[in-house]
This record gives sequence, structure tokens and C-alpha cells, in this order.
Amino acid sequence: MKILVTGAAGFIGMHLAKKLLERGDEVVGIDNLNDYYDVQLKRDRLAQIEHFDRFVFIKMDMADREAMAALFEEQQFNRVMNLAAQAGVRYSLENPHAYIDSNLVGFANILEGCRHNGVEHLVYASSSSVYGANTHMPFSVHHNVDHPVSLYAATKKASELMAHTYSHLYKLPTTGLRFFTVYGPWGRPDMSPSLFAGAILRGEPINVFNEGRMQRDFTCIDDIVEGVVRIIDQLAEADPAFDTAAPDPATSYAPYRIYNIGNNEPVELMQFIETIESALGKKAEKNLLGMQNGDVVATCADIDALDAAVGFRPTTPLDRGIKAFVDWYRAYHQL
Repeated sequence: MKILVTGAAGFIGMHLAKKLLERGDEVVGIDNLNDYYDVQLKRDRLAQIEHFDRFVFIKMDMADREAMAALFEEQQFNRVMNLAAQAGVRYSLENPHAYIDSNLVGFANILEGCRHNGVEHLVYASSSSVYGANTHMPFSVHHNVDHPVSLYAATKKASELMAHTYSHLYKLPTTGLRFFTVYGPWGRPDMSPSLFAGAILRGEPINVFNEGRMQRDFTCIDDIVEGVVRIIDQLAEADPAFDTAAPDPATSYAPYRIYNIGNNEPVELMQFIETIESALGKKAEKNLLGMQNGDVVATCADIDALDAAVGFRPTTPLDRGIKAFVDWYRAYHQL
């Protein structure tokens, strides 16, 4: 298959492209290589996959309507995996327009490209952030998600609504994947594993929000990629049992599906820090802070729908995943 992977220089994008290439797919990767974080890290990720004969990288901004239309018309993709987005809950408080341009305008261009060029299946990254003010654990794709607490989350929820519209109007199969706190080698420098590991190794204090009284459903990158590949291969279908009088947010009368991909085992933030300390062989000095705007206290993924659809549940233990991350972090930063 020929597959478009947007955000190919990103954390998940690089790992996914590598997995698809290793199994024999043809991959076209696009990324605008913006400077939200170190561009060199993005270039180094690309270096891990550029040697594949079946990989082509194009520097492109999804918000460029004409360029995106030309890309789809020229390449004629079988499947599309949209991972490109302006990421980060906290940064959305500082630069909201970046989220509108990438996560809404850019996604609209993806939808139009798929619509006009016979794409068989559009899979796109959503986020556990869409659960917002919901405190009913574990978070289920069958729950209402109409109360986001950050603009980032709102754009991800909007993407799900936009996708459903195209599934309804144009019978485009679309599947949204709500990722839960992904970590692992080549992870983003603004995420907690890199922030914690870097500070601990430098002997600097780490910032611990809500005084550590938080839980996250940390999910290893290997599990995320396995789940994504299985979903790409399984086209979204209409739900024959869909009831318009009591609509299920996770399915539709149109070819539209939503799934969580998480570890289904939330971890206390202090335990997560201890796991990093153990892998580093060094204790952290903690700077206990209050809760940040746009953040949530806990996340936990109900993954029964994913398991039922593709027979997959993440299995990587936290200590093993963190060791792999720490080994990469030390090697990459020569520490």
C-alpha cells in the first residue's frame, strides 16, 4: 500500500513510518519541521527512516491548501495516517493560533484530499485530552466529551466532528485514535520523561504539578504503533446497531469509529518519577507546584473497544518502557 504519514518527523510519526516500511509499505512522509521544539531532533528522527527505498519525505505545511491538494492528486494514496498537529496542552495557552492553523485548517485540507482522491481509509490522531472535565474512570469512547479544558483538546474534539461529517457526506471511512500519554525513545523534549531525565542528570530540580497528586495512563510507543498499524489495516465501517435516538459517540451509521489507545493501567506521578530515578540511578530533587490551567488530574483508558475491533491491548510494563527511553536518552545526549 501507499500510505501518507503526516508529522513524519515527529515522535509517533517516525516510529510508525519505520514500522510500515519494515513490513513493505510505500510511505510518503510530510512535516513542516516547525521550531516548537528542537528541529535537529526532528531531522535526526528522519535519519532513522530516510535510508528506506520506499520512503519519500516532503517538507510541507498541512495548512497550505494548494500544496496539499497537489500532493494528494499526484500521489494517489491508499491510506492516510494524520499525526501532524500542534501538540501540547500548556502551549495552547500561549499560542492559540498555531492550533487553529494546524489542527483545524490543516485537518480540513487532509479531509478534502481524501475526499477527492479515493482514499480508502483516513486514520487520525485524537487525544485523551478530549475527555476534559469528565472524571468518570476509565475514560470510555462511549462517554460524552463536550467539555474540553484546553484549546488543544477542543481542536482534537473538533477534528473528530469534522471527520464524522466527511464519513456521513462522502462515505469516507475515518477512524480517530485517542492516544494516552505516549512515551519512549525519540520522545518530545517538552514531555515529562525528557524534562525529568534531563533535570535529574543535570542535578536540577524537577517541577511536579499538583504536588504529585496526579495519575497518567502512560503508554509505550511500541504499543501505540502496533495499535495504529492494526487500525490502518481495518477500514472503519458503519455500525449496524447504531441507534439515532440514543447515539453512541464512538460509532455511527456512517463509516466512522473512535478508539482509545492507552495502557489501561494508570500510574501515580510519583511512581513514574521513581521509575525514572531507578533507571537513571539518581534521585530527583522535586519542586512541588500547584495545578496548571488546562491540565487534568487523572487519565485512564478503557480499551475494550480497541480490543474487540483488532484484538490488541498494550502490554509493555512501565519499567521496561522507561529503561528503553533512558537508554536512548543517555545515548542521544551523550550522557
